[in-house]
Amino acid sequence: MGRNRGKLARAANLLALLGVLILSGCATSQPEIPAMRPVSEYVKPEVTYPIDIYDPLEGFNRGMYRFNFYFDKYLFLPVTNTYEAITPDPVEDGVTNFFANIRQLYTLANCLLQLKPECTGDTAGRIIVNTTFGIGGLWDPATTLGIRRHKEDFGQTLGHYGVGNGPYLVLPILGPSNLRDTTGLVADTAAFTLLDPFNFEQNEELGMAYVGLNAVDARHRVEFRYYETGSPFEYELVRLLYTRYRQMEIEK
Repeated sequence: MGRNRGKLARAANLLALLGVLILSGCATSQPEIPAMRPVSEYVKPEVTYPIDIYDPLEGFNRGMYRFNFYFDKYLFLPVTNTYEAITPDPVEDGVTNFFANIRQLYTLANCLLQLKPECTGDTAGRIIVNTTFGIGGLWDPATTLGIRRHKEDFGQTLGHYGVGNGPYLVLPILGPSNLRDTTGLVADTAAFTLLDPFNFEQNEELGMAYVGLNAVDARHRVEFRYYETGSPFEYELVRLLYTRYRQMEIEK
């Protein structure tokens, strides 16, 4: 019953916000106009709506969403824009290919964990071809040869074996996630750190450069800009799209 009331309250808040936006240009001297229809006429307590994502930490998540906006606007995007301005396009493509080849190691491990033979074979083939003929992954001859690219991570592996999303989370800098995917991210990162294929433990400067360049390349590849969707409900939209996207990735 409490959960149903929560749904009604969230829907009422959204409708109220929409009303404020519509009436914000009106004179304050106008009398208040009562609602013509109650929320309960449109929002049924027994119905689960597509926008209903489990988000018990919504207050924290919205604050983190705003933090990410400011971080993106005043630090991440300026650094990324500078990188794009001073780096020739072929070099940018090489950097992207290099990190994509490294991410295939994550995919290979999770294809094996999920017992997917086609994914395992394609991914192993891509790593071998791009690491050798692509000179450490700077080029991508595997795509030219028609070897399919897969994307798997430990969050998808957990979902493959029936682990639910858990509560929705907005991570600092990284953005939308959930408890399952955050657990998967930690596991993937921990595994890479333990394997330490580039011997970062002995060369911390190289490790910091790797992490920084990887982050800039990742932002370079994402076209999304905070608060430019044109929707007053951007937070809800991003939450919904992320959740549906991850569901499709797990089910494929």
